Amino acid sequence: MIGVLTHHWAKQNKVENARHILDGNGEAQSKAPGFINRTTLLSKTDPTQISSLVLWESDHIYDKWKESSERAKAMKDANAVWSRAPESERFDIP
Repeated sequence: MIGVLTHHWAKQNKVENARHILDGNGEAQSKAPGFINRTTLLSKTDPTQISSLVLWESDHIYDKWKESSERAKAMKDANAVWSRAPESERFDIP
């Protein structure tokens, strides 16, 4: 099992739009094979930072999700809301 921690930074006036996009992405993820769980994290120090921790069965399954048409559809307008590129890291879960 792996965890994927991704940090997103929304433009000041696009935080609600960003949350809506990320929630839609989470809904789409929840239907994907190999998805386990997703948690949204809101920064206490930066109101524009929205992070997510998503658990997947394996790297291979997550890679398939990243390349899927479902993900592309869920994230199609995302670039317009970010103030900088998202940062993501994968973790093994023993």
